[in-house]
Amino acid sequence: MEINWVIVKVTKTALVVIDGATVEKFAGMISSSLKGFKTRIQQAKVFTGTDILPTDIFFLGCETPEPASFAYISKMLQHINLSGRCCGVFATDSVALKYLSALVKDSGVNLGEALLVNSATTTSRHIKKWTQAILNDFPKS
Repeated sequence: MEINWVIVKVTKTALVVIDGATVEKFAGMISSSLKGFKTRIQQAKVFTGTDILPTDIFFLGCETPEPASFAYISKMLQHINLSGRCCGVFATDSVALKYLSALVKDSGVNLGEALLVNSATTTSRHIKKWTQAILNDFPKS
């Protein structure tokens, strides 16, 4: 009896949900730093619950606390179990950063350190180091 082995390469997926033009720049840096992941950047205003279900890791970024476009995300994260997934939050405002950190709390995600970004001082090197720290918590399989 001959056994044929099939090797299947599983591509990990990432989602970056944002609100605001300034954080869009940083979303691109996050996407670039996620080697080995198929990454999608999406505006929060068009986000649906099914967008997050197939992802392995996700990031949320905004410029102001409680943007209207995050209302659906806020409700959804109160009623979904995302245990075992990693998440990173980033914002251009410290109050917005606290808002995002609290937003994901009920979902059970493994939340990495929150990142306060600044157009003048945050570089792709900073973003890469931050995403790497979050990926270190990613389940190895």
